[in-house]
Amino acid sequence: MNDKLVRLQALVGEDKLKKITTAKVAVIGLGGVGGEACLALARSGVGTLIIQDFDIVVESNFNRQVVANTDTIGLTKVEVMANMITKINPNCQVIKLAEKFDQASNLFTYDFDYLIDAIDSVEQKLLLMQQCLHRSITFISSMGTAKKMDISKLIITEITKTTYDPLAKVIRKRLREEGITAKMDVLSSTEEPLTKGQQLASYMPVTATAGLMLADYILKKIIKDGEHL
Repeated sequence: MNDKLVRLQALVGEDKLKKITTAKVAVIGLGGVGGEACLALARSGVGTLIIQDFDIVVESNFNRQVVANTDTIGLTKVEVMANMITKINPNCQVIKLAEKFDQASNLFTYDFDYLIDAIDSVEQKLLLMQQCLHRSITFISSMGTAKKMDISKLIITEITKTTYDPLAKVIRKRLREEGITAKMDVLSSTEEPLTKGQQLASYMPVTATAGLMLADYILKKIIKDGEHL
């Protein structure tokens, strides 16, 4: 038994742990939400992690992003996260994509069955959703967590049922316009935004909780895969 995972195995059993340790998961976006999700997957023993982010660490990341500290300023978030994963879970195969997700992305040249979408751009998010649906990849998308401070208002629900989420509202509209009617789960907050205007505002307890909820969603999908519920 892997001593690092002994407590998880005691909870889920050997067979379900094997599903996790052989799973291949992509995490797109390594900010406040995606970074926390990624570390939770690594600590849970996920066998392969494909991580994608085009950005570098800057000081404005410090209030919420696990990749940000005084030693990582100016480094790519992908490189920092890969180092963190390897220190936690040396058995994890880490595939690094220091690039923006778009039509030219190399993401789908790799084999994986699960994906967490933690990117901010509407266009990129829509493209990622469409590609996952087309390829029958199990995925979950994070909607808006900015300008929110109540962790109890975070939920996982179908995108059609989201409320008080400006990003989800835009995504819902675009999906309707493009005739996409497939049901899809998203992480969203039912809390009304606390500030107005374009100024970005983030609170780590919310972004971190969102990331953990996304990781939990994928881990539960992995261990239930193939079971008749």
